[in-house]
Amino acid sequence: MSGLKEEERGVQAQEVAIGELLARRAAELALEKKCEEVKILDLRGLTSVTDFFVIVTADSERKAKAAAEHILDELREDGERPMHVEGMDTMHWILLDYVDVVVHIFMPDERRFYDLESLWSDAPVVQVS
Repeated sequence: MSGLKEEERGVQAQEVAIGELLARRAAELALEKKCEEVKILDLRGLTSVTDFFVIVTADSERKAKAAAEHILDELREDGERPMHVEGMDTMHWILLDYVDVVVHIFMPDERRFYDLESLWSDAPVVQVS
């Protein structure tokens, strides 16, 4: 990194900050819809697939749908559009892929079964409340 020009380092730092801010914003939006166990996993340095997972639990299909729609709508107003959305038909595991940030909205049984926190146990975790 020392070989990078100062402005290139600034751009890289800005990109990292944007991903972090997007993850935090998505987590806070999930909390607004009364989701629980909201966590951000920092995957930078562990995978090239994404930088952050936002993992939340919704205790009903109605709450999962409301949280997903709220996150999609609010982030769209911020100029963010997901590259991919999955699970809106079943509401048991909804995935909102914003490239640098992937939001996972789980029903409790699915969250326990897939246990992303254990799968990515090397990742630093931020509990959001």
